[in-house]
Amino acid sequence: MTIHHAAWGALAAACLSTAAWAEGPVLTAGVQASGTVLWELNTIEAEGLDAANGFDLQVQEFAGSPAAQTAFLAGEVDTIVSDWLWVARQRAAGMDLVFLPYSKAVGGLLVAADSPAQSLADLAGGKVGIAGGPVDKSWLILRAYAQQEYGLDLQAETEQVFGAPPLIYETALSGELDGAINFWHFHAKMEAAGMRELISVEDAALSLGLDPETPLLGYVLHEETLDANPGLAEGLAAASRGAKDRLATDDAAWERIRPIMNAKDDAEFAALREGFLAGIPATGPVDEEAADRMLRLMAELGGEELVGTATSLPPGVFVGTGG
Repeated sequence: MTIHHAAWGALAAACLSTAAWAEGPVLTAGVQASGTVLWELNTIEAEGLDAANGFDLQVQEFAGSPAAQTAFLAGEVDTIVSDWLWVARQRAAGMDLVFLPYSKAVGGLLVAADSPAQSLADLAGGKVGIAGGPVDKSWLILRAYAQQEYGLDLQAETEQVFGAPPLIYETALSGELDGAINFWHFHAKMEAAGMRELISVEDAALSLGLDPETPLLGYVLHEETLDANPGLAEGLAAASRGAKDRLATDDAAWERIRPIMNAKDDAEFAALREGFLAGIPATGPVDEEAADRMLRLMAELGGEELVGTATSLPPGVFVGTGG
């Protein structure tokens, strides 16, 4: 298929100026209940950025990301937010999925404030908690970094404890772990609670020759959906950018979504806000060469369990970047 895309900078401006279509398509987004994506979707709805950009956003909440993925693949929802490595895996397997950037937010490895550890090398012989499982992207990047910088095989030299983000959060704060890797919003909560970042995934990625500006998370859609609704990709991109612009400049927008952020105090609220804003990707097309470098490394470390048959970047993964 061929999708004609306007410049992303123009999309940001269009979100406030594009007249609503007489009858725009309904776009049903499947998201994890209490997930951070709801902050943006809630802002899109509250500001009328969907109607202003030619579609009607409907949000359907699920218990977790796997349930949302299943609903998406079954055609029960039109879009979900997932990482582009999953899109590349599905596309390599013949599915017509495309990725529209949403966030570049990543976390890092945290230790207790009074931990003697000053580098990953100091975690040898320790216990590391990891949200997301053995092929979590942050864990794989930190493993590659430890091998490169210290000749340390983190997988062999540490004991790993895998668990859901809330469990890793609780276990780390209780002092049962020597280090912890968690999703960015739990990472922010852990820092707000006094834990210290030993190394960020961003810094590790840079050392490995990767580009931390590559947005990991994005809206995933079927090409079939976009073919049937010309302009929908541009409209969603513009609405997403408009919501981010509002959240970057308007304190009232944050106060409105604060009740759904699950922030237990002002420090946690501030950390979550800062983390979200730090994750806003730049406008413009995704650097496909940089994405290919990352996918090749992930394939090397995570194998088929992570990327399936995608050992290099399949063409057409990123909306608006050719292929």
